[in-house]
Amino acid sequence: MRDKPQLSFWQIWNMCFGFLGIQFGFALQNANVSRIFQTLGASMDTIPLLWIAAPLTGLLVQPIVGYYSDRTWHPVLGRRRPYFLVGALLASAALVFMPNSPTLWIAAGLLWVLDASINIAMEPFRAYVGDQLPPKQRPTGYAMQSFFIGVGAVVASALPWLLTQAGVANTAPEGQVPDSVRYAFYLGGAVLLGAIGWTILSTREYAPEQLAAFDADRPPEAEPDAARIASAQARGNIGVALGVALAAAVLVLGWDRQLYVLAGLVGIGGALFAALPGLKRDGMLRNILSDMLQMPEVMKQLALVQFFSWFALFAMWIYTTAGVAAHHYGSSDPTSREFNDAGDWVGVLFAAYNGFAIVAAMLIPLLVRSVGARATHIVMLLCGAAGFGSFLLIGDPRWLLASMVGVGFAWASILSLPYALLANSLPARKMGTYMGVFNFFIVIPQLVAASVLGLLLRYGFGSEPIYALLIGAISFVVAAACTLRVRLVA
Repeated sequence: MRDKPQLSFWQIWNMCFGFLGIQFGFALQNANVSRIFQTLGASMDTIPLLWIAAPLTGLLVQPIVGYYSDRTWHPVLGRRRPYFLVGALLASAALVFMPNSPTLWIAAGLLWVLDASINIAMEPFRAYVGDQLPPKQRPTGYAMQSFFIGVGAVVASALPWLLTQAGVANTAPEGQVPDSVRYAFYLGGAVLLGAIGWTILSTREYAPEQLAAFDADRPPEAEPDAARIASAQARGNIGVALGVALAAAVLVLGWDRQLYVLAGLVGIGGALFAALPGLKRDGMLRNILSDMLQMPEVMKQLALVQFFSWFALFAMWIYTTAGVAAHHYGSSDPTSREFNDAGDWVGVLFAAYNGFAIVAAMLIPLLVRSVGARATHIVMLLCGAAGFGSFLLIGDPRWLLASMVGVGFAWASILSLPYALLANSLPARKMGTYMGVFNFFIVIPQLVAASVLGLLLRYGFGSEPIYALLIGAISFVVAAACTLRVRLVA
């Protein structure tokens, strides 16, 4: 297999620059959506369910975008860049409208639009690095994406706090989002569109025949045989039965309604595989499900690593504001100055972990050359576990900045090394599809977290949100243990 030519530093810089804009929008969403929901009247118990839009849109959008981007070629925009452009335009519009939502349910609907749009732009960026770079440069390419993710998120996460320091109002009448948050979202829309526009204008892509030539020595993937399809169908039928049984138990026995999410996830996933033999052979759904049945072994091993890593991250994004407000500032009232001060400080903390991720992104290629990608990822995940666990031990919220060192190092690694480990095992002609399918192992843990985190906190920790970070610390340790099983591919 002929290697692609190596790219210069500035070529890699330009192709990854758009991730600065993507993360600008993503960070504003992560740091402020729970605050917006609570401002518009959401109770703590409903926050995880409202957040379900974020992972569910990723589950639906990323594999579809990956599948079609593998089959797209525009004479001017190329293969992946048409999706960059569409996602950027839609996400920028959603950022402008979300903080002006008059009701909770409009805000929840706009979260669906925002997250779907970000996913339309983001998924092809992962495949883009795999398309353009030879295997030896892929860790550098994904680390560069982590660098821009960190830079964008540092500024975006701190924007409400910075605007407050500049004199913009940090409080508002009940049911209205403060100006500091609204103006931050407006700026975020402009940055997102500008950064992705730079990548679109400053880069080029290999034509399909060129990519095929680089991948010529890789044998074509065969259709799953009848036995494998029959086995998948049987497991799908079991999944349908389990999903229906869980939903019935929630309905009849009065179990927590959040478990409907888990029931739906199991049941719908099972139904798709149960229907596999009857799907059109050359159709999108049949192709995606068939590729899932034949995913590379490395991808299966990384699935568990991703599951526990993103379960931990979702716990942080949902509960850090409420946890810090209650545990460190002594307030759970969204209209109080203490709660809003805590919200602004969490924005600074989120900026800090992304700032430390910038440092980590520069260190990761050096560590990979020294000890390897797998060992580097294990160390970074354990740093994240230590950072999460320290939230319960630190009393002064200012010192939580130290906790963010470990979180930032884990974040940089999660955004880069699993993709670098995976890309070398994927065929170029299906890079987008498999990167989209790989997103399942980011989305599914978030859906599980939306189903069970509230229950774990309510029945195990007296509904104290700060303990979500302890659960996240344990999840990071499990992810590190799973990384030991990942087989390295040259």
